[in-house]
Amino acid sequence: MGGMQAGASSGGNAGASTAGSAGQSSGGEAGLANNGGSSGSAGAGGAAVSHALDAAFCSTALDSAAADYKGFLKAYTDPTKVPRAYVNGTLATVTSADWTSGFIAGALWFLYEHTMDAAYLTAAQKWTDALYSVRLRTDTHDVGFIIMSSYGQGYRITKNAAYAPVIKTAGASLATRFNPKVGCTKSWDNMAYAPFPVIIDNMMNLELLYRATELGGSADLAADAVKHATTTKTNHFRPDFSSFHLVNYDPNTGAVLKKQTVQGISDDSAWARGQTWGLYGFTMSYRESKTQAFLDQALAIAEFYTKHADFPTDNVPFFDFLTVQRTDIPDYRDASAGAVAASGLLELANYATPEAAERYRAFAIKALRSLASPAYRAAAGTNGNFLLLHSVGNFPINGEVDAAINYADYYYLEALNRCAALK
Repeated sequence: MGGMQAGASSGGNAGASTAGSAGQSSGGEAGLANNGGSSGSAGAGGAAVSHALDAAFCSTALDSAAADYKGFLKAYTDPTKVPRAYVNGTLATVTSADWTSGFIAGALWFLYEHTMDAAYLTAAQKWTDALYSVRLRTDTHDVGFIIMSSYGQGYRITKNAAYAPVIKTAGASLATRFNPKVGCTKSWDNMAYAPFPVIIDNMMNLELLYRATELGGSADLAADAVKHATTTKTNHFRPDFSSFHLVNYDPNTGAVLKKQTVQGISDDSAWARGQTWGLYGFTMSYRESKTQAFLDQALAIAEFYTKHADFPTDNVPFFDFLTVQRTDIPDYRDASAGAVAASGLLELANYATPEAAERYRAFAIKALRSLASPAYRAAAGTNGNFLLLHSVGNFPINGEVDAAINYADYYYLEALNRCAALK
């Protein structure tokens, strides 16, 4: 995502650290004492456990979101002014240049997918079309986030032929940032992080490269994605499978120069959203490439994430796993990280062993039940018409702390759709 977050007045601690569990899924509390899932096999998700009640719950949560989001459409009508965040009663909007600019279009696509409401189809097309120029951007890795959340979701759901060339062109644009010496696409052009920063978030942008190849683009794009994921697997992770946020490379030799965390507490901490970008990104990379090492990595990250000793009982993480050990830092929750993880775990369960798959589903569904509860889910017409409360964008610069953020809503809706599809 972008180097410095926008819209940065600080929200007070709204007591999210004391938010209770919003009820058990039929899978119950995730079995944190169990090992397993370290070498899952594709298609081994198992079907012994019925998730009919969970699917019905998630479908109802989607119905509620669709009803409430009509207020969002009334409040925000100009797709060139993208609502990014709502912090302490203040709305922050961005242009198509911002890394978050595609998430509103994506949320609308998810709501259309669930409801088949023509109003959501029209709105999704409108907010997607406003991002057309992004396909040519070569100055940021975030072209992946922007295009895949908008054109990518639109193509997946409608197979609109006009969207395919946009995705292919955007993939070629992203590929200009790939350095074969490093084996990665460059993340930020911000000189404060020179010479060649690669952030864990960049795993999410690889889907654009895979999809562009699938739609007829160069095979080199998917090959670059595989190489990027391989390099990230080697250099971004600690022995316990927590990850650094940023690894800086020498662009001439590929040597690692520095490892650090920009948006978490410290270089040796586990910034929650970074852990979920890795979990989701390696799961997606396995889906697209069928590279076993990527599945093994996703499973290992999931074990670290779901079994962490300091994880809150409602399965919505603190913004950094180190907050429990730091009395000088408030225990802010990050609903956005919880939503990304829930979505990633629900997909990962499709490729895991039966035992691990059910633990991942149970963990994800419990998180979704919490996010759908009043502890995190805003009442209709409040919260700037965003769905979720209590996300954290960039704590070290006091950016979007304890706020509503558009990507939290996006991944929440994606996770609910995946949950609603469970048998």
